[in-house]
Amino acid sequence: WHGNAEPEQLQIVSAHPAHRLHSQLNYSHLRERYAVADREPVTIHPQDAQARGIRDGDVVRIWNHRGQILAGAVVTDGIKPGVICIHEGAWPDLDLAAGGICKNGAVNVLTKDLPSSRLGNGCAGNTALAWLEKYSGPALTLTAFTPPASP
Repeated sequence: WHGNAEPEQLQIVSAHPAHRLHSQLNYSHLRERYAVADREPVTIHPQDAQARGIRDGDVVRIWNHRGQILAGAVVTDGIKPGVICIHEGAWPDLDLAAGGICKNGAVNVLTKDLPSSRLGNGCAGNTALAWLEKYSGPALTLTAFTPPASP
Protein backbone atom coordinates (compact mmCIF):
# COMPACT_ATOMS: atom_id res chain seq x y z
CA TRP A 1 0.00 0.00 0.00
CA HIS A 2 1.42 3.36 -1.00
CA GLY A 3 0.56 4.72 2.42
CA ASN A 4 3.29 2.47 3.83
CA ALA A 5 5.92 3.65 1.37
CA GLU A 6 9.37 4.61 2.54
CA PRO A 7 10.94 7.79 1.11
CA GLU A 8 11.41 7.62 -2.68
CA GLN A 9 9.47 4.33 -3.04
CA LEU A 10 6.96 3.96 -5.85
CA GLN A 11 3.87 1.78 -6.08
CA ILE A 12 4.27 -1.08 -8.57
CA VAL A 13 1.24 -2.29 -10.49
CA SER A 14 1.80 -5.53 -12.41
CA ALA A 15 -0.79 -5.58 -15.15
CA HIS A 16 -1.47 -8.27 -17.74
CA PRO A 17 0.55 -7.69 -20.93
CA ALA A 18 -1.14 -6.88 -24.21
CA HIS A 19 1.35 -8.85 -26.32
CA ARG A 20 1.32 -12.24 -24.62
CA LEU A 21 -0.69 -14.48 -22.32
CA HIS A 22 1.09 -14.37 -18.96
CA SER A 23 4.56 -15.76 -19.79
CA GLN A 24 3.55 -17.49 -23.02
CA LEU A 25 5.30 -16.00 -26.05
CA ASN A 26 7.79 -14.00 -23.97
CA TYR A 27 10.51 -15.65 -26.07
CA SER A 28 8.90 -14.86 -29.44
CA HIS A 29 9.55 -12.15 -31.99
CA LEU A 30 6.61 -10.23 -30.49
CA ARG A 31 9.16 -8.98 -27.91
CA GLU A 32 10.63 -6.78 -30.63
CA ARG A 33 7.38 -4.79 -30.60
CA TYR A 34 7.33 -3.98 -26.90
CA ALA A 35 10.75 -4.62 -25.30
CA VAL A 36 12.72 -1.53 -24.33
CA ALA A 37 16.51 -1.84 -24.32
CA ASP A 38 15.88 -5.61 -24.67
CA ARG A 39 14.10 -5.66 -21.29
CA GLU A 40 10.53 -5.74 -20.02
CA PRO A 41 9.16 -2.18 -20.17
CA VAL A 42 8.32 -0.18 -17.05
CA THR A 43 5.91 2.73 -17.38
CA ILE A 44 7.00 5.81 -15.43
CA HIS A 45 5.37 9.24 -15.04
CA PRO A 46 7.53 12.13 -16.35
CA GLN A 47 7.76 13.71 -12.87
CA ASP A 48 9.13 10.49 -11.35
CA ALA A 49 11.51 10.01 -14.28
CA GLN A 50 12.81 13.57 -14.12
CA ALA A 51 13.39 13.34 -10.36
CA ARG A 52 15.62 10.30 -11.01
CA GLY A 53 17.38 11.50 -14.17
CA ILE A 54 15.64 8.85 -16.29
CA ARG A 55 14.78 9.26 -19.97
CA ASP A 56 12.59 7.21 -22.25
CA GLY A 57 14.52 4.08 -23.31
CA ASP A 58 16.96 4.03 -20.38
CA VAL A 59 17.68 0.79 -18.55
CA VAL A 60 16.52 1.14 -14.95
CA ARG A 61 17.00 -0.90 -11.80
CA ILE A 62 13.93 -1.51 -9.64
CA TRP A 63 14.41 -3.07 -6.21
CA ASN A 64 12.94 -3.74 -2.79
CA HIS A 65 13.71 -6.13 0.06
CA ARG A 66 12.51 -9.10 -2.06
CA GLY A 67 14.88 -8.61 -5.01
CA GLN A 68 15.88 -6.46 -7.96
CA ILE A 69 15.20 -6.32 -11.69
CA LEU A 70 16.29 -4.45 -14.79
CA ALA A 71 13.66 -2.93 -17.07
CA GLY A 72 13.42 -0.46 -19.96
CA ALA A 73 11.91 2.95 -19.18
CA VAL A 74 8.75 4.14 -20.95
CA VAL A 75 8.17 7.71 -19.79
CA THR A 76 4.56 8.82 -20.25
CA ASP A 77 1.87 10.84 -18.53
CA GLY A 78 -0.42 7.83 -19.07
CA ILE A 79 0.34 6.71 -15.51
CA LYS A 80 -0.10 8.54 -12.21
CA PRO A 81 2.86 10.07 -10.41
CA GLY A 82 4.18 7.75 -7.71
CA VAL A 83 3.11 4.62 -9.61
CA ILE A 84 5.00 2.42 -12.09
CA CYS A 85 3.64 -0.44 -14.19
CA ILE A 86 5.56 -3.59 -15.13
CA HIS A 87 3.68 -6.31 -17.01
CA GLU A 88 3.64 -9.73 -15.41
CA GLY A 89 4.91 -12.82 -17.19
CA ALA A 90 8.50 -11.98 -18.13
CA TRP A 91 10.72 -15.05 -17.89
CA PRO A 92 13.08 -14.85 -14.92
CA ASP A 93 16.74 -14.37 -15.87
CA LEU A 94 18.63 -14.12 -12.59
CA ASP A 95 22.31 -13.23 -12.60
CA LEU A 96 23.67 -14.66 -9.35
CA ALA A 97 27.12 -13.16 -9.96
CA ALA A 98 25.50 -9.70 -10.08
CA GLY A 99 23.62 -9.98 -6.78
CA GLY A 100 20.70 -12.03 -8.13
CA ILE A 101 19.34 -9.25 -10.33
CA CYS A 102 16.73 -10.33 -12.90
CA LYS A 103 18.02 -9.12 -16.25
CA ASN A 104 14.68 -9.62 -18.04
CA GLY A 105 12.42 -7.63 -15.69
CA ALA A 106 10.29 -10.38 -14.10
CA VAL A 107 8.11 -8.36 -11.73
CA ASN A 108 7.34 -11.43 -9.60
CA VAL A 109 10.84 -11.01 -8.15
CA LEU A 110 9.45 -7.88 -6.42
CA THR A 111 5.89 -8.90 -5.51
CA LYS A 112 4.74 -10.96 -2.57
CA ASP A 113 4.02 -14.65 -3.18
CA LEU A 114 0.59 -14.78 -1.58
CA PRO A 115 -2.15 -17.31 -2.44
CA SER A 116 -5.68 -16.01 -2.84
CA SER A 117 -6.99 -18.25 -0.03
CA ARG A 118 -6.39 -21.51 1.87
CA LEU A 119 -8.68 -23.24 -0.62
CA GLY A 120 -6.93 -22.25 -3.82
CA ASN A 121 -3.74 -20.87 -5.25
CA GLY A 122 -5.31 -18.30 -7.55
CA CYS A 123 -3.55 -15.04 -8.17
CA ALA A 124 -3.63 -12.53 -5.36
CA GLY A 125 -3.31 -8.87 -6.31
CA ASN A 126 0.23 -8.25 -7.55
CA THR A 127 1.42 -4.96 -6.19
CA ALA A 128 4.45 -3.87 -4.23
CA LEU A 129 6.56 -0.91 -3.25
CA ALA A 130 10.03 -0.43 -4.70
CA TRP A 131 12.73 2.05 -5.48
CA LEU A 132 13.73 2.91 -9.03
CA GLU A 133 16.94 4.41 -10.42
CA LYS A 134 18.77 4.70 -13.72
CA TYR A 135 20.94 1.60 -14.03
CA SER A 136 24.64 2.37 -13.96
CA GLY A 137 26.08 -1.10 -13.43
CA PRO A 138 27.89 -3.34 -15.89
CA ALA A 139 26.17 -4.43 -19.09
CA LEU A 140 24.36 -7.70 -18.36
CA THR A 141 23.50 -9.92 -21.31
CA LEU A 142 19.97 -11.26 -21.44
CA THR A 143 20.10 -15.09 -21.35
CA ALA A 144 16.49 -16.04 -20.55
CA PHE A 145 15.85 -17.22 -24.09
CA THR A 146 19.17 -19.00 -24.73
CA PRO A 147 18.61 -22.77 -24.82
CA PRO A 148 20.95 -24.97 -22.80
CA ALA A 149 23.98 -26.40 -24.55
CA SER A 150 23.53 -29.83 -26.10
CA PRO A 151 25.28 -32.72 -24.32
